[in-house]
Amino acid sequence: MAKRTFSNLETFLIFLLVMMTAITVALLSLLFITSGTIENHKGSHFFSTTESSPVTQGSTATQSSTATQSSAATQSSTATQTSPETSTPEPPLFQNFSGYHIGVGRADCTGQVADINMMGYSKSGQNARGILTRLYSRAFIMAEPDGSNRTVFVSIDIGMVSQRLRLEVLNRLQNKYGSLYRRDNVILSGTHTHSGPAGYFQYTVFVIASEGFSNQTFQHMVTGILKSIDIAHANMKPGKLFINKGNVDGVQINRSPYSYLQNPQSERARYSSNTDKEMVVLKMVDLNGDDLGLISWFAIHPVSMNNSNHLVNSDNVGYASYLFEQEKNKGYLPGQGPFVAAFASSNLGDVSPNILGPHCINTGESCDNPNSTCPIGGPSMCIAKGPGQDMLDSTQIIGRTMYQRAKELYASASQEVTGPLASAHQWVNMTDVIVWLNSTHAAKTCKPALGYGFAAGTIDGVGSLNFTQGKTEGDPFWDTIRDQILGKPSEEIKECHKPKPILLHTGELSKPHPWHPDIVDVQIINLGSLAITAIPGEFTTMSGRRLREAVQAEFASHGMQNMTVVISGLCNVYTHYIATYEEYQAQRYEAASTIYGPHTLSAYIQLFRNLAKAIATGEVAEVIFVGANPKNSVQNETHQTFLTVEKYEATSTSWQIVCNDASWETRFYWHKGLLGLSNATVEWHIPDTAQPGIYRIKYFGHNRKQDILKPAVILSFEGTSSAFEVVTT
Repeated sequence: MAKRTFSNLETFLIFLLVMMTAITVALLSLLFITSGTIENHKGSHFFSTTESSPVTQGSTATQSSTATQSSAATQSSTATQTSPETSTPEPPLFQNFSGYHIGVGRADCTGQVADINMMGYSKSGQNARGILTRLYSRAFIMAEPDGSNRTVFVSIDIGMVSQRLRLEVLNRLQNKYGSLYRRDNVILSGTHTHSGPAGYFQYTVFVIASEGFSNQTFQHMVTGILKSIDIAHANMKPGKLFINKGNVDGVQINRSPYSYLQNPQSERARYSSNTDKEMVVLKMVDLNGDDLGLISWFAIHPVSMNNSNHLVNSDNVGYASYLFEQEKNKGYLPGQGPFVAAFASSNLGDVSPNILGPHCINTGESCDNPNSTCPIGGPSMCIAKGPGQDMLDSTQIIGRTMYQRAKELYASASQEVTGPLASAHQWVNMTDVIVWLNSTHAAKTCKPALGYGFAAGTIDGVGSLNFTQGKTEGDPFWDTIRDQILGKPSEEIKECHKPKPILLHTGELSKPHPWHPDIVDVQIINLGSLAITAIPGEFTTMSGRRLREAVQAEFASHGMQNMTVVISGLCNVYTHYIATYEEYQAQRYEAASTIYGPHTLSAYIQLFRNLAKAIATGEVAEVIFVGANPKNSVQNETHQTFLTVEKYEATSTSWQIVCNDASWETRFYWHKGLLGLSNATVEWHIPDTAQPGIYRIKYFGHNRKQDILKPAVILSFEGTSSAFEVVTT
């Protein structure tokens, strides 16, 4: 490609952009300083590893009795400081019945409706100027009859849950309820409405998209979420759960069908549609059969209200909740009454409610092509529309169809959910997960980066700079601007993300604060035969299908047959999109926004399988390391054990060994691969006598190094897992 030269005008524009960016960064720094503490997981000793250690696969522990994966470092407050609250005593629970204790609660979390940017489209100037509907947090608590185990699911009418929001909610729950509601058994899920307020994030990319941080909005969201949980907690009563499933027709299209076609034909042939049409409904009633609440999971983007909207509202899924609650709460105003209905998000990444499809708004012709671009005007002219006369009409049509189908499924639900409650949670460094593609080949995830297709936007909301979806090559003009303002991306990150051309190497940017999360939490809660996977982003249709099948297979391999696995999206921390490896090659918007690289989905599948195994097998913490042949340790006795389990002692700020490979409750498995590759699995079967606290697992080995014409050398190494917490319930 010939080298591009810049005109005087272009040179001036570049200089202007550099100056504007410098001013923006300075203002953002001031904004962060004045808006509260920003949590940064880097540097925390709870995630430290030795430089020579193999990369850890991740450790897992289940909450079925005493363990949950976590890091105490993440518990520090990330918002304005609040005074400690008195612990709330647990009300006595009636125990002699078959079913669960069920509590439902709803609370307002609307916040600002003017002079606040809206979260979702990242469109400059799309500020709130009023209200169409209020936003609510809807909480559902389920506990076993004796109260020993419980789970909490909260669906919130916001774009997505930020890590800052989740950590503050957990901190306040701990202040009020002690260890009753924790990071492992509480899921916070955003409905993904694009018409709610922004300004509640800590990572720089999202702060820029939000045009700043709003402590007022943040505090109102936290208060609303907590209030909904408080109401559910106070209203718990004996009841039963029922599950039902059924297809919803006429409300979806796949907005990246050309990406979907990259998936293997044999895989696509197993499905009748390029979107998931199945709705899963969880029905809640008391022992008299009286209605309590509903959770519906269905894959659809709440973008019936487009980016020209300036009224705060909960979009199509919120309208479905509105209709269901009005139906059940006769005589009550909207937002009032005992029945609570949540229409929660699922694998909606490539699913649009704008079912008339993409058309060029200037000519009317279809722009359903691989790059979503128009002959005249380019990609900025290619926009999809819904079935109605306008966006308000479309929102009602789509929402009403979902409500009507959910109502039918709710009325006919007869399959009772029974069995114990359990949960598993893990903090993971998503920038450094080793993914085993087969027995001989491994790959890894990448530091976060956004591709050119990200800036193009989608047919639901196009970008403003005429970028094009599907770009697999960069542009010298924009590359130069990026390099001058932010510095050049490293060769390592460029190589890791191929074929994505990197527009923003966010994983290598830390000013004024980290631009994207490195540490991400993954989580599953089990209600008997129902498993809810808490996904920290937006899975595409096929990504969701692969994850569900993998988690179901993992449960089945450990004797838990016929599990229903639901994808619950936009949970706990936001990491953009998760496309399949094949979809990633096409680099449309969803793939360009898959920030941890082409193997992101494989990493999540591996992690969630580990969580499922932890739940299915009981009290086991498991870590898989890249390993070496244990026979090498006979020739070099630097280490006297293959493993240790260590507990963190806060008083001495040190790790104390509590188990090694001679302990009855530990297991060390070596798995031989080809070409000298292998891995090692360490298990700790946590005894009932284990003291609550923060733990980690270490692996010690020796690898054989053989240089040409030189004798072999045996070298020692060690690896360290992420920290996890053992708690008493």
